[in-house]
Amino acid sequence: MAAASSSPAEPVDVAVVGAGLAGLAAALGFVRAGFSVICIGGVERAPPGRTVALFGASLDFLETLGVLGHVEAAGAAMRTLRIVDATGSLFAARPVTFRASEIGRDAFGLNVENAVLAVILSEALPTVARWTTEVVDFDFGADGATLKTADGRSLSAKLVVGADGRASPTRKAAGIDMSQTRFGQSALTLLLRHSRGHEDASTEFHTREGPFTLVPLPGAGNAPHRSSLVWLMRNANAERRRRLDDAALAAEIREQSRAILGEVEIEGGRGLFPMTVQRVAQLTTRRVALVGDAAHAFPPIGAQGLNLGLRDVKAIVATATHARDEGADIGGDAALRGYAAARRPDIAMRTLAIGAVNLSLLAPFAPVHAARGFGLAALAHLAPLRRAAMREGLNPFLAS
Repeated sequence: MAAASSSPAEPVDVAVVGAGLAGLAAALGFVRAGFSVICIGGVERAPPGRTVALFGASLDFLETLGVLGHVEAAGAAMRTLRIVDATGSLFAARPVTFRASEIGRDAFGLNVENAVLAVILSEALPTVARWTTEVVDFDFGADGATLKTADGRSLSAKLVVGADGRASPTRKAAGIDMSQTRFGQSALTLLLRHSRGHEDASTEFHTREGPFTLVPLPGAGNAPHRSSLVWLMRNANAERRRRLDDAALAAEIREQSRAILGEVEIEGGRGLFPMTVQRVAQLTTRRVALVGDAAHAFPPIGAQGLNLGLRDVKAIVATATHARDEGADIGGDAALRGYAAARRPDIAMRTLAIGAVNLSLLAPFAPVHAARGFGLAALAHLAPLRRAAMREGLNPFLAS
C-alpha cells in the first residue's frame, strides 16, 4: 500500500506509467503536443547487448520530438541490407543485397544502443514531467484516474498510458487479459568489435534455428569497427553458448558469420531473451491505453519492438490531440476506441509476419523451404516488389 499523502493529488492531463524507451517517448510526445504530463517509473537498466534499428517512420517521429539530431550523432546508418540463406536447404536462395540509394535514400535507418537512446530521450524530457518512483495503486474512475506512488505522492489524470513493459502493472490493474506463446528458442544479444569495417551494411543470415543478424554501430574509442548481434537459436544451444567464454563464443560467431567482419571480439555483457509473443485482449479500457511491450511483446525478429511501440505512441498522442481540439475527453471512450481501431490492424499484421518468418526457418518441410527461397529470389529480381520492400525498410526481415 502507498504511504499516506498529506497533499492533494496533482492534476495532469496524462500520466505515463513506465520510463523505458516507449514511456519516455510517449511522455516527450505529449509534452511537445502541449499536454501536462508526468512520466512515472524508476530508471531502467538497458539489457546487455541491446540496440534498436530505427526505420523511416520512427525517425520521422523522433524528429517531431526534437531528438533526431542526437540519435543520428549516436547511431550508425544502415545503407545496405543483406539477406543470406544459411539454412542449408536444397532450395536456398542466393544472397540478396539492397541499397538505400536504389530508392533515392541515404540510408534505410539507424542503429543505436538502447542505453544511449534512453539517455537522449530522458535528457529531452523536462524534469518536472518525471517522477522516478513506482505506482503502487491505481483507481480508474469514470471521470479520471488517480495514481498513488511508492513515495507517497498521488496524481489525477484524464488519460493513463501504460508503457510499463511485458509484465505491465498498469495492464494488470486495468484488468486487461494477456496471452503468451512460447517458442523453443532464445535470442542471444551482444555487441562486437571486429577487424573489418561493416561498410554501413546490416546482414541477416537465415539459419535453421532462426535469424543471425549483424547490425552496424559507430566506432568507439580504440574500436573503430563495431556491430550489434541478435542470434536466435534453440534453447539448448542458447544455454550452451551462454556458458562459453568470450574467446570460444567469438569463434562460433566468426564461423556463423562466414568471417564477413574478420576477427571478432565480444564487448561488454550478453543478453539472453526467451522467444515469446504476447498478445492483449484489448488495447484500451476505462481511462487506459497500452503502448509498447505492455500492448504487444515480440522476440527480436523483424525490427518490430520499439518501431511498433513508437507507432503506438504517435497514434495515442494524435488521438488525444484530436480529442482536445474537438473539446472532447482525451481519455474518454470515444478517443480510446479511435486509438484501438488505428493500431489493431498494424499490430495483427506484424504479429502474423514475425510468426511466418520464424516458422519458415524452423519448419522441416521442403515446400516451405521452396516458398521461402522463391520469396527471396523474387525480392532480388522483381523490381516493383524489390522497391516496395525497400521502402518498407524490409520489415520483417531485419532484427531489432
